[in-house]
Parts: sequence; structure tokens; C-alpha cells
Amino acid sequence: MDGVARRLAGSPEEADGPDPEDPEPLMNPFRFQPPRIVEESGDGWFVAPHPEPLASEPPILEKFLGARYSLIGNWSEDSYLSEVFTFDILRRRVVVVNAPEWIKYVLVTKAAVFERKSPQMRRALEILLGDGLFISDGDTWKRRRPLVSDIVHKNRVPVFGRTMEEVAQSMADGWAARGPDHRFELTAAMAELTAEIISRTVFGNGLGPDAARRVIDGFTGYQRLVDSFNLGYFFGWDEGWPLIAGPRRRRAVAMVHGVVEEVIERHLAGGGDEGSMIDLLVRRARRNPELGLDMAALRNEAATIFMAGHETTATTLTWALYCVARSPHVEAAILEELARVCPDRAPTVGDIEALPWCRATIDETLRLYPPVPLMPRQAREADEIAGHRVAAGDLVMIAPWLTHRARDQWERPNHFDPARFLGDAQVNPFVYFPFAVGPRVCPGMNFGHVEAVLCLATLLQRFRIAPPPEFRAHPVCRLTMRPLDGIPVTAVPRASSEAAAA
Repeated sequence: MDGVARRLAGSPEEADGPDPEDPEPLMNPFRFQPPRIVEESGDGWFVAPHPEPLASEPPILEKFLGARYSLIGNWSEDSYLSEVFTFDILRRRVVVVNAPEWIKYVLVTKAAVFERKSPQMRRALEILLGDGLFISDGDTWKRRRPLVSDIVHKNRVPVFGRTMEEVAQSMADGWAARGPDHRFELTAAMAELTAEIISRTVFGNGLGPDAARRVIDGFTGYQRLVDSFNLGYFFGWDEGWPLIAGPRRRRAVAMVHGVVEEVIERHLAGGGDEGSMIDLLVRRARRNPELGLDMAALRNEAATIFMAGHETTATTLTWALYCVARSPHVEAAILEELARVCPDRAPTVGDIEALPWCRATIDETLRLYPPVPLMPRQAREADEIAGHRVAAGDLVMIAPWLTHRARDQWERPNHFDPARFLGDAQVNPFVYFPFAVGPRVCPGMNFGHVEAVLCLATLLQRFRIAPPPEFRAHPVCRLTMRPLDGIPVTAVPRASSEAAAA
């Protein structure tokens, strides 16, 4: 249970006092109140849940506490415009870049200057991912990026498509066996689904329920404990302060590393599947020793691929299914499409091009809930952005969360409206970039997009996902965009006649 929910519920876990590893209890003495969550609906429209923008910039203490609670709730109404603005936190300048031409400048034109992830992100993830591709830079990133890109290249997606289809159908079968009254938490279910897909494609075999649960619980526990606001950096340390690896963080990391290392060792002993991603990594490591892919490096890259491949897709599917459940008009369009394209069989990867509503639903979900809503960069050298001075070491913030909802770029920016991505819709890649853009674009974006569309189509073809009518989701972000305390749902099987009629 999340820390806020524990406090509201009066959990006995509070009896031991604040946990030095958990950033949330540190807010208690100040009685921090997060912004109200806005969620509204009507006939043919749905405003997806989001924190209400602040009326003005918060004072420094409130900004600090708000960032520790969630990285998406501190923004004022004026932040949701295509502009470049700055503010200071202690001894650091933060340059927020929302304007498309300057996003291109930072992520493409001057990518070498702004290549480095922020100290907050590096410190938050280094215990878990080591020097994995997501947070590495410089020579390490240059050596490994082509390797990982080749392994998850879009041309390999069809090879993994059958695995996606089998795992999605297996989950649907399990839901059907439990019956329509069984309530479960949607985020965890989607994590199980995507963890099994990524484990079979990365590692070449299923993790099994126990190992999968260890990995999911490890990632979930680590994310809840991580503090993405590194105070040391804002006091002037360019590298920030190291994250304290206390017992709870160490346990969470050990759960993930233990499973990944077991699979790598099993593969090295001849127990893995040929053609899996880890097989390609191991073979490349043996063929090219100059890459420096020892056991620790293999583990770091495998853990990075696993995290990116299961966590981001799981949260995307969670938000997509929730928004569809609150948008009957969108659900009806999807069902009509599925009944036309695959009326008597399950969807396949080969159907995806013929499922524009399913694709647009994922695209719109990625607009509203980008998996990594903030992309902070640390300037390697002094520069200037839109007339604003940037010193070496300053924080340059690219924020898909803001740009994707900029009211001068999008009509009804907070509405869930997949139709905006249908037909010949053209979207500026520096206004919509859920997988980043430029040299550090996510190498697995095609894999993740295909996986999300297929799983969405498979589950919606067979079930109506039903959250309680009175429930309202509460998005928060520390590393990725998750619903606070999850989303309770039931999965109501569809009669074949219902799908056909729709």
C-alpha cells in the first residue's frame, strides 16, 4: 500500500515512525496537500484524470515537497504553453523547454551538449540499472547503443509477435476462468502481462509466476522508495548525492538482480533459447570483447531492457484500459473495428495496420500519460536557449507531460480523444514524443507500441473492463506514470453477439 494511503488508512506500519528510505513521510510535518485530481465525463467525451494546474508558481518549500510527492503536480497553468521559461531552486537554474523549435535544439541540434540525463535520474536508477543504456552516456552509451538498438530493432518485432499473441491470450483465458465478479488491480495485472512477454522475448523462456512476481514486486518497491528530487544537486554538487542503499532498497534491487542473473547464468550454461534478446547479447559479448560486456554489464543491459519493456508498456495499457472504460463511444468504435477485422479469431500482430482505432487509442494514451513524463538533461557546457543563459551543470527540462497538453498545440488537451490520431493526422515530432526524439529515442519504441496495441485489442475483444463507478484514478510520477494505489477493476466477458452488434 502506498505511503499516503497507509496514513489515510491508519496503517500499523506507521507505528514504527518514518522510514528514512521512504521520501513520503518526510512531508508529514509540513502537511503537504497535493493538487486536486480533475476527472470529468459526459455524453461522448471524457477528461482524463490529471492534477489541477496551480494558479501560480508555488513557493520553494511547496515546490520541493510537491516534487517528492509527484513530478507532474507542481506545474502552474502558464506552464502548459509552448514557451521556454526558467526558475531557480537553491543554487541551480532550471530551464524548462516546451517550445518545439527549442526541443529540437536540445534533443537533436545540440544533443551532444544535452546528452546527459539529470543527476536526479542517474542517482535514482544507478543502484538498480548500473551503467545500463537508459542512464549511461559518453563512450559507454556510444558502444552499447548500436548493440541494443539492433536487438530490439523494428525488423525483429514480427519474430516476437507470436509470443505477444500467446501471452495476451493466456492472460485473457485466465481472466475468463476467474469469472466476471473477480476484482483485481489493473496495474499489477498489466505488469504481469508485459513481464511475461518481455521475459520470453528477452530471456527466451517464461519466468514462471514466482520469478515474475519477484521482478514486478522489486520494480514496484524500488519505484515507491526512490526519491527523484536530489537535494544535493540543488545545493551545488554537480553529480548530486548518492542514493542511500538502505535495507528496503537493497531488498528491492536484489529481487530484480537475482532473477536477471539466474536467467543469464542459465543461458550461459546452455539453458536459454536461441534467438532471444539475451542470446544475442551473449553472442555479441563473446564476439566483441572490446564492448566490455561482463556479467555485471549483461545484467545491467538486460535489467534496463526488462524495465523499459515491461514497466512502460504496463502503465500505458493500464491508462488506456481505464480511459476506454470511461469512454463508451471509444469502446464502441474499437469493438466495431475488431468485429470487422477479426470477427471469429483473436487479433494478431499482422492485424495491427488494420486496427486504426486501437492504434490511435494507444497513441492518445501516450500523449496524455507519456511513460517518462519528464526528460531532464544536464548541460555539459554553457549554452543559451531562447535567450536564457544555461551554465554548465544546469538542469534543462524537456517535459512531454507539459508539451503533450500544451493548450496552444492541442485542441481540448486534457480530453481523451483518440480520433485526433486517425486518418491523415500529422503530428509534429517535437510536440508529440512519448519515446523521446533524436539520438536518444527509445530503441524499443516499435516493440512497445506493437505490444500495447495487440494487448489492448486482445483484452477488449473479450472483456469489458469495469472500474467501480465511483472510483477516480489518481496519476502520480516518481520515475514513470502510475495510478496512486492502483485501479480496481472487474473483467466482464463479452458475449459474441455483443461484440458483433457493437
